[in-house]
Amino acid sequence: MTSSRIVGTNENRSNTLKKNSANKANKKTSKKRRVIPIVQRQNQQKSVLVQRTIDYKNIVLLRKFITVEGKILPRRISGLTAKQQRNMGKAIKNARMVGLLPFIKKNQPSNI
Repeated sequence: MTSSRIVGTNENRSNTLKKNSANKANKKTSKKRRVIPIVQRQNQQKSVLVQRTIDYKNIVLLRKFITVEGKILPRRISGLTAKQQRNMGKAIKNARMVGLLPFIKKNQPSNI
């Protein structure tokens, strides 16, 4: 009896394997490829700091890299390299500590 059970299970396994492989073949042919459009970005002006050095005392330069609210612009918007962005962040923070740049927008009402 044990041998008939083993044979029966082997037959069932082979039948299920055939069914599964047939289902996989059907699924592969029924899949549609996603069409991803290629979007070309407009040429953005890259780094302004080609010949200038980043200095915390150069407020005119630092103001170009902060928002109206006083936040530091991200790298994808500012167009700086990673090293320049780090130095720019440090310079902006130093200028804030010295008092040359505000921490927040001046016209914001306080919610105290």
